[in-house]
Amino acid sequence: MLGWDYLMPVVLGISLAAAAGFRVFVPLLALGASAHWGFVPVSDGFAWVASTPALIMLAVAALAEILAYYIPGVDNLLDTLAAPAALIAGVMVSAAVMTGMPPMLKWTLAIIAGGGAASLTQGATAIARGHSTVLTGGTGNHILSTGEIIGAVVLSLLSLVAPWLALALALVAVYIAYRVIRRMRKNRLVEE
Repeated sequence: MLGWDYLMPVVLGISLAAAAGFRVFVPLLALGASAHWGFVPVSDGFAWVASTPALIMLAVAALAEILAYYIPGVDNLLDTLAAPAALIAGVMVSAAVMTGMPPMLKWTLAIIAGGGAASLTQGATAIARGHSTVLTGGTGNHILSTGEIIGAVVLSLLSLVAPWLALALALVAVYIAYRVIRRMRKNRLVEE
């Protein structure tokens, strides 16, 4: 059974992983910055994320990713590429913050819970973007992209200060995405 000393890093990892489903590099940047300034400990193998070169690279990558989602057509292409990238980022941020755990437990939780949370969030946003593209001809995708950026930033920062609240927010976001997608499908079926 997981002890309390393992529970908070697991919740933090899952919360950051869920944020990786919105934008791949934003939670990595938030984790790196907070580790750089000593707010969050990271596993030894992930100390690189707090280095100045890594922070510069992650900041450039996050900015490029954010801007690219505002280019029509590119946003849908990025959703295809982001699926495996979000899974990997979710596993990475989860494993990075799960300090002091036996490696078998850490990697099992990081892969299943972290990768799963990132994939679930990313899948929901990709489906929502696909429906938005079909229903609005892509004009509604800018609003969706803005919501995803806000979700990635808020969830990343909230994960670092209130992981339980961030996890609850991630679950609510996925539920809302599910409801919106279901409503879009229902409306589309009625129109046909």
